[in-house]
Amino acid sequence: MERTTLDLWVGIFVVGGIAALVMLAMKVGNLGTYNVSEAYQVHAYFSNIGGLKPKASIKSAGVLVGRVTDISLDMERYEARVTMSLDKRYQFPKDTAAKILTSGLLGEQYIGFDVGGDEAMLKNGDELKMTQSAVVLEDLIGKFIYSKAEGSTN
Repeated sequence: MERTTLDLWVGIFVVGGIAALVMLAMKVGNLGTYNVSEAYQVHAYFSNIGGLKPKASIKSAGVLVGRVTDISLDMERYEARVTMSLDKRYQFPKDTAAKILTSGLLGEQYIGFDVGGDEAMLKNGDELKMTQSAVVLEDLIGKFIYSKAEGSTN
């Protein structure tokens, strides 16, 4: 009887540990709970999305307001079309600007909203007109190196 009770407690401990690891993996993988059913979709076009991925965060003033749901290449414009799902609790003016930002120096990329002043609000299916593409670190380093090389030949 004693052995059976010990096996039961070990089993409960193992199941609890696995559940904790799954929750940790979801938090680290940026897959936390976000209710998509109470959301509206908007999209924006970017000339360069860098390392932006589906399920990336969308933040305004540091608050999570939505997630990226889809990224595709628009063959007419040759730009990346990013579809975003925004929580219905957060309404944004139509002239809101979207920027692709990086958390930290080499951290994950997310979309940041700069809220505009228009009285009309975004609705399901609207397009964000003002966008700023991702800053690619390799491009910045290349520009810096070429500017230094150009300056040293004088």
